[in-house]
Amino acid sequence: MEITLLPESLSLSVALFLLGSSVITSMITASLGAGGGVLLLILMASWMPAAAIIPVHGMIQLGSNSGRMALTWKHIDWRVIAAFVPGVIAGAIAGAWLLVSLPAYLWQLTIAMFVLYLCWGPALPKGAFGSTGIFMASAVTSFVSLFVGATGPLVAAFIKQIHGDRFQVVATFATAMVLQHAPKALVFGMAGFVFAHWLPFILAMITCGFAGTWLGLRLLNSIDNRWFSKALNLVLTILALRLLWQASLAAGWWL
Repeated sequence: MEITLLPESLSLSVALFLLGSSVITSMITASLGAGGGVLLLILMASWMPAAAIIPVHGMIQLGSNSGRMALTWKHIDWRVIAAFVPGVIAGAIAGAWLLVSLPAYLWQLTIAMFVLYLCWGPALPKGAFGSTGIFMASAVTSFVSLFVGATGPLVAAFIKQIHGDRFQVVATFATAMVLQHAPKALVFGMAGFVFAHWLPFILAMITCGFAGTWLGLRLLNSIDNRWFSKALNLVLTILALRLLWQASLAAGWWL
């Protein structure tokens, strides 16, 4: 199988723009806790073929979050991750089994409302952050991620409720995203997507993302937990409002 440096659907100028975007969006996620992945997804959707957006974005995010996980290893909350793993497996199996076209606006609306509640609503009961609650959140978001690719803000908002320390939020969120994006290679590969055509581009995006992560973590060192929490709430709220706007357009509420 022939592997080219760039897939036919991407020009050199677009590829270079996306590589630069990978640096900036990874820096945003590393320093503010979330937002970079969704922003990169928006930019990729502007130029890439629809069938390639979610699988390629998933592999790029797998690599970027792996780098963030490696650089923040000592801050990972392994209790949360231990409960997250079974949910990822359950959600991926359900997604691979169904592989249906779900109405995106329903998921966008649901995710947005949950994110806004987790940011600004009353604190969830402590039981919601136990093993069962984490498993349920993991399973649902892992399933939806295969079809929508925009569940990061919900996972970030959920983990933010568990931890007040900015480094634990970034590290645990990165690890959760590694687990959530990993099954995409298998699921989309089984569905017939040829990752080899995109491999050099994916690797270049991951390399640029690692540079952005390094820069973002330097910035994270210079802020305190209180400022980080406010900034993350603001980023997540903007992303949630964007999802509400997308849902309203897809559902035709403005017609």
